Amino acid sequence: MRILVTGACGVVGTEVAERLAVEAAGRTGPDIVRTARRAGTTGTTGTVGTPGTGPVPWNIGAEPAPDPLTGRPWDVIVHTAASTRWTMSRQEATDANIRTLRAVLELAGPDTHVVHVSTAYVGGVRAPEDLRGEEFEGYRNGYEWSKSVCEEIVATDHRGPATVVRPPLVLGRRGDGRIGRFSGPYSLFPALVSGLAAVVVGDPDGYAEISPVDEVAEVIAGAALGAPPASPLTEVIAAGQDSMRLADLVRITCDTLNAFRAEHGVDPIAQPPTVSTDSWNRFFLPLAAQWLSPVQQEAVKLLAMFQSYTSMSEPFEPTRKVADPGGVMAASVLHWARSKPRQALGRTVPWTLIDAA
Repeated sequence: MRILVTGACGVVGTEVAERLAVEAAGRTGPDIVRTARRAGTTGTTGTVGTPGTGPVPWNIGAEPAPDPLTGRPWDVIVHTAASTRWTMSRQEATDANIRTLRAVLELAGPDTHVVHVSTAYVGGVRAPEDLRGEEFEGYRNGYEWSKSVCEEIVATDHRGPATVVRPPLVLGRRGDGRIGRFSGPYSLFPALVSGLAAVVVGDPDGYAEISPVDEVAEVIAGAALGAPPASPLTEVIAAGQDSMRLADLVRITCDTLNAFRAEHGVDPIAQPPTVSTDSWNRFFLPLAAQWLSPVQQEAVKLLAMFQSYTSMSEPFEPTRKVADPGGVMAASVLHWARSKPRQALGRTVPWTLIDAA
């Protein structure tokens, strides 16, 4: 069995490659090749388990597939490569995600099982105030829109078996909180410590879906190594009705940070108040534009994008359920704090009001 893993240096791709290597160790025949935009170590074969080799370098969509990836179709292609930036324009999202998928599918034959990593936010309920303009056709941003288009491409353009995996916000491993890179939801932690997140925007009872990266990788690796589905399959990884609420997420984050700070003799941070989205947009945001510093205004914009993911009116309907998401959150926050002690133990600076007029 020949398995290609794209995006093998990304948060999910790294975990998937490791999981595949472990699960394939006791089997005969799996040949797992990784690819990434840049090679991680010396070597060009990218084969997992071969000493001295790293991922095959391939800037997908911007250059032809390198020779080690061509010649004959793959049995399985696990496509994790993607840009997850919420601030992408439609053209940027097209180049980063849609064009790259089309290039990867050129390596697939009619019997290739394509395991495509999407996002749970292609589905679910989106509030009108979460939407960022007509160009994204009812989605919050270019990332979500492009992932929706990619799912359509997999369904219509690929002739072989396909599995779409939809994770929510991805945090660290369940046991120890480890993750390959701090991005996305991790922006909340330093913002809470520094004081940039002086308020939390959203409904305290809104749902905040997360999943540990190792369980996302488990679902993906299981699909890659298992029997291909007879018809297209979609796996949704979520806690559903057992998801954290926004108030839980903020409380667990602050409690975990404060326990870490107490161990080091540092004063606790205050848990910020919650402001409804309507109140924020109508009253606080216009004032922020006039009175906050440029750095604070940029933090406000980023956190505003984040809040729509942690204050959903309805949770997802999972096919793979995440147990105890609060425990996952605590482990992830603690791992971040231990990895970034200077930030985690930093001094909180209240918002400074200036006249920006």
